[in-house]
Amino acid sequence: MKKLTFIDLFAGCGGLSEGFMSSEKFEGIAHVEWEKPMVNTLRRRLEDKWGHSKEDASKRVIHFDIQLTEELISGNWSENTQKDYAETNHLDVIKNGIDGLVGKGKVDLVIGGPPCQAYSIAGRAQDKNGMNDDYRNYLFESFVKVVDAYRPAVFVFENVPGMLSAEPGGVKVTDRIFEAFTAIGYKIRKPEELKNSVCTASEFGVPQKRNRVILIGVNENSDLDLETLYTAVNKQKVDEVKTVKDAIGGNKLPSLIPVKDQAIEKAKNGINVSHKSTSKKNIPFHSPRYNNQRDVETFRYWVSHNMNKEKTPNKIKFYTDRTGKTSNHAKYRNLEWDKPSPTIVAHLYKDGLMFIHPDANQARSITVKEAALLQSFPDDFEFVGSMGSCYKMIGNAVPPEMARRIAVGISDIIRITNN
Repeated sequence: MKKLTFIDLFAGCGGLSEGFMSSEKFEGIAHVEWEKPMVNTLRRRLEDKWGHSKEDASKRVIHFDIQLTEELISGNWSENTQKDYAETNHLDVIKNGIDGLVGKGKVDLVIGGPPCQAYSIAGRAQDKNGMNDDYRNYLFESFVKVVDAYRPAVFVFENVPGMLSAEPGGVKVTDRIFEAFTAIGYKIRKPEELKNSVCTASEFGVPQKRNRVILIGVNENSDLDLETLYTAVNKQKVDEVKTVKDAIGGNKLPSLIPVKDQAIEKAKNGINVSHKSTSKKNIPFHSPRYNNQRDVETFRYWVSHNMNKEKTPNKIKFYTDRTGKTSNHAKYRNLEWDKPSPTIVAHLYKDGLMFIHPDANQARSITVKEAALLQSFPDDFEFVGSMGSCYKMIGNAVPPEMARRIAVGISDIIRITNN
C-alpha cells in the first residue's frame, strides 16, 4: 500500500518525523529546520534508519530560516540567503525549493510545531514584556503559507498549552491562528474549543507527563471530518501509564557511580570526572555531565531524604543553604521510579538540577541517553552535536511514540475516507 506523504516544519531532530515514519504509513518529502545540530541529526537518521542516501538526506532535510517562506517553497534563493544557507544545503533545493522535492506528487499532510518558548507561561513570566515582542509568536504564519502552497488534506500543529492564553500585541494567538487557517480554507476547532485538544504524552505510551496542544486542521474541500480525526487519535491512547522505571530502570542502563576522589581522577585524566560506569561496555550518550563534589553530595541527600515531598519554602531554603544563592522557586527535583517523568525540557542543556536521577547512590542528573528514552526516542537513535546540543534537541522534540500514535489514528481515517 502506497504511503501517505508529509512535510515537517520546525522539524528539530525529528521527533514528529520519526513517529510518522515509524507508523509505516507515512514517508517524509521534506523536513525543515534552522539549527545545525538538529539538521545533522535528522540527516543521519534518514541515512541510518530510513534507507536514504547521504545525498538524498541532504536534499530532504533543509537547513533554513522558515521566515523566508517564499524562497523555501519555490527556491531561486537570493544572494543574501545563499550566503547564510548555501553551504549546508543541496544545490537542487537552492534552485527549486520544496517544490522540486514534491515534483508532480501530492502532499497529504503538513506537520510541525513552531518554537514554543514565546507561548510558554514560564517564559512569559520571566520576560518583562511577556514575550510580546518575540518574533516566534508569529512563526505560525509561515506554517500557514506552506499549508496554503501544498493544500494537504490534513495538517497537524503541535504546541504548548500556554499557546491558549498567549496574547502578543493584545490579540490572542488562538484567534490569529483560527483566522489565518480559516482564510485559506481549513477547518480547525474554534479558539474556545482548543482546550479539548490538550493531550498528555503519557496517554500515548510515553513515560513522561508532557502536556501539548494537538491542533488538527482539515482542508474544507476534502471529505474528511475534523472531529472524526480527533476521535481516531484519542482511540490511540493507552490505559497503562509507563513510568521512569519502565524507561531507564532495572538493567536497561549501567549505573554511573560517583568517584571516590575527583581530584585524583582529574590528575589521572587531565579532565574533571565525577562519575564512572559500573560496566566496561560503552553505551552511546550515557555519560553524565560533570557534577562537582557539592552537587554530588546534594543530589545524594536530596533523593535519600525524599526532599521532593517537602513544601516549596523548605526546598528553596535547602538550595540557599547548599549554594549560598537565593531563588524564588525550587531549584532541585528528582525523578521518581513509579511515576512518569516530568516534562523533559530544553533547559537541560544548561543544568540538570530538576532532573536528578532517582537512585541516590548515583547522585547525578540524567544523561542524554536517559533523557532520550524518557522522550521515547528509539534505543538506536543517534544524536549529532555537543552534550548541550543533544539535551536541547531532545527537550524541544515531540515524543516519537506520541507522534506515531497520532499518525496511526490520522492515517486510518484518511484511508477509510479515500476508499
